Parts: sequence; structure tokens; C-alpha cells
Amino acid sequence: MSRIGKLPVALPAGVQVKIQGSQIVVEGPKGKLEYTLSPGISAEVEDKTLRIGRTSEDRQVRALHGMSRKLLANMVTGVSAGFTRVLEIIGVGYRAEVRGNNMLFLTLGYSHPIVYQLPDGVAAKVDRQVVITLESRDRQLLGQVAAEVRALRGPEPYKGKGIKYSDETIRRKAGKAAGAAGS
Repeated sequence: MSRIGKLPVALPAGVQVKIQGSQIVVEGPKGKLEYTLSPGISAEVEDKTLRIGRTSEDRQVRALHGMSRKLLANMVTGVSAGFTRVLEIIGVGYRAEVRGNNMLFLTLGYSHPIVYQLPDGVAAKVDRQVVITLESRDRQLLGQVAAEVRALRGPEPYKGKGIKYSDETIRRKAGKAAGAAGS
């Protein structure tokens, strides 16, 4: 039995789970998320807990057991509390701004500003023009959007300029020693 898969998922107050065959709908104060269970995976709700089981011992089903449980646990957390991801912009003249309906305007040292359209379900706040806070109820979508924004100008190893996650550490390189060996 999967160690992660056999753990129950506690349902906080205000979160409802509806199971219709292999389709699971999780609703809460932050919205609604849906997930389709893979064949061989089952789910049931009892006493404010969600339990995930499996109907066969095939290798593929065993592999999906823990993943399905974790995805459903993330959905429950997302509709009740939500997820955030913080990005930091480092560099002189580099800045960000939120305009209009989920449009992220970034000045990252290129000859033109970059406009990034945030997908539905992801909201952004910019603090001091250099800290971007992304919020969403869908953890997978949030991670994808954060990775796409970071990829617009990833941190470089010499001065550390670019966009990085707030908890990321950039390994710095020494740079060249100017004129020491050439004479």
C-alpha cells in the first residue's frame, strides 16, 4: 500500500467533495476544482475525510495511487486557503507592474517591455515594483505560471540579475580576473 496514498485527506469547514463515478468536484470558499480519477483508483468521503484507494495491484495503478491522493489534497487546500508563489526581480531598471485585467507588464532590460497575460484563476500583486506575488487555488497552474514568468529573464550567475523565486539561492560565479595573467 502506498504510504502517501493511504493517508486520509481532512476536509476543512466549508469544503464539499462530490464524487460522480470517476469525476471528483471539490468546492470551497475560493472556488471549484475538478479532477478525473484514473482507472483503478477509487475515492470515498466519510466523516469529513476523503480516502483514496485502489482496486488493483497493477504497477501503473500503484504508481498513480499516491499521486492521485496528493493532487486531491492540493485541491482541498487550494479551495480552502489557496496557494501563493513569490518572485523577486533583481537588476537596475528591472521592474514589474499589474495593469488592466490580469496583465503583467515587465521591464527586464530588453529593448521592449514584456506583456504577460495571466490565465484565469491566477492573480498577481506587485510590491515595490520588484516583488511579484502570484495567487491561485490551482497549485499546478500556479507553478506553471511562475515558471513561465521566471523564464522571461532567468537569473544569471555573475551578478544575479533576473527573476528568481523568493526562496531560491543563486550560485554565483567569480567572473574573470582582469589583466592579472596577461603581462
